[in-house]
Amino acid sequence: MIEFKLPSLGADMDEGTLLEWCVQPGDVLKRGQVVAIVDTTKAAIDVECWDEGTVEEFLVAPGTKVPVNAVLALLRAPGESAEEAARWKAQRRAAPEAAPAFAPGEPAPSVAPVGAAAVAPVAERRRISPAARKLAERRGVALDALVGSGPEGAIVVEDVERAAKGVAPPVVPVPGAVVPAAERAAQMRSTIAAAMARSKREIPHYYLATDIPLALASRWLEQRNAERPVTERLLMAALYVKAVARALLRFPEFNGFVREGRFEPSAQVHVGVAVSLRQGGLIAPAILNTDRLVIDQLMRELGDLVKRARAFTLRSSELSAPTVTLTNLGEQGVDAVFGIIYPPQVALVGFGSVRERPWAENGELQLMPVVTATLAADHRASDGHRGSLFLAEVRSLLQRPESL
Repeated sequence: MIEFKLPSLGADMDEGTLLEWCVQPGDVLKRGQVVAIVDTTKAAIDVECWDEGTVEEFLVAPGTKVPVNAVLALLRAPGESAEEAARWKAQRRAAPEAAPAFAPGEPAPSVAPVGAAAVAPVAERRRISPAARKLAERRGVALDALVGSGPEGAIVVEDVERAAKGVAPPVVPVPGAVVPAAERAAQMRSTIAAAMARSKREIPHYYLATDIPLALASRWLEQRNAERPVTERLLMAALYVKAVARALLRFPEFNGFVREGRFEPSAQVHVGVAVSLRQGGLIAPAILNTDRLVIDQLMRELGDLVKRARAFTLRSSELSAPTVTLTNLGEQGVDAVFGIIYPPQVALVGFGSVRERPWAENGELQLMPVVTATLAADHRASDGHRGSLFLAEVRSLLQRPESL
């Protein structure tokens, strides 16, 4: 049997609410198929399954809030007989922590899902998110004295942060109440702040910046877009994304994760793009296999990703996959952006506005469109020398847009 678990959709996610099952018991699943829709503090996400198998039974009903890694459903593996599946489930249900399965049409269970990540009823054991428990150990905060502000009184990272600072806990909302849009936006802001606070505490950041002339890239874009309809025109943002992806192939120490204090380079390049949401907050889904996409395809993928991020129709793989993040605040008029790394990633690349500036080249002074590119990087994975070479590679690639 295969356990289908709630995946982590980022370092700032401790739990999610199952909104809907997109399959039925008996359905045969293919890799990458959307199985469920889960609500997080940022959006409702289509959750994919990366195992092939047959849906045996659901363990969680729609409307149930569960922690990351909770078992949501059981799948029968290819070639596994019904008798083998029945024996496996019988052994599983005999375990002390087991809970009854959920069948479509039944009311949502009052106890969270079964399995290694199961949550006991509040009366038996207090709910504490793994991130909150680790932070409490580091900060020396006694969990028994805390009042949880999470779902069903769960203690979350924000509760530990407030206790460490001596701030009174907030009023806990009534379970099951509809969360107003303003409150949801506040929850998202709190979630983002907690992740960024963790990043600044744990990651030894260093920052670099360089100015990049864009005359050649701008001219190339004008030529490519001259005979295209507006809906198919290329944007400078697509060149930024592709240049960063290509540079990461030469400098893999900026493409990966730090887990348990060790850097793990990624074999794939999935550039996460920071997208501002209309109701406030931001999200950074990935363009998968960014380095393999030709520029026209990348432009289509980028436009589609931004559109779906703002419509809350992203997939779980797009949120869990980013190996690096790119933020582009050029449209907001800022000259440069120095970002905070999104853990467990090790780098964030930023681009400001393209402005005409005095530029000396070949002994002549001229006006040149220029952008300031920045790098925030993790000293555990790289150093300033390599970071400067990485930015130099991005700059070089943007002088040869036809090669992208």
